[in-house]
Amino acid sequence: MVARIVTLVLLGLLALIHNQLWLGEGSVARAQALQSQIQAQQVINAGLQQEVDRLHSEVQDLKEGSEMIEEQARGELGMVKPGEIYVQITQ
Repeated sequence: MVARIVTLVLLGLLALIHNQLWLGEGSVARAQALQSQIQAQQVINAGLQQEVDRLHSEVQDLKEGSEMIEEQARGELGMVKPGEIYVQITQ
């Protein structure tokens, strides 16, 4: 009789543990969902890191030389040197 009660109690505890494992807040499905979110965020972070590196390189070029400043002025502002003629071709 006591052995049956102990067995039933242990089976009940086992059922509770399995319920938590498969359906609870820390379940296997939740862990897999979080893992996929982590992977997606890592992809986003890698893209953003490339942009940060590019901007850092651009800032370094601006600090070190005037070629980058001249290129920016010509491309974005349409500036020309004395004696040059500005020609714009539209399609």
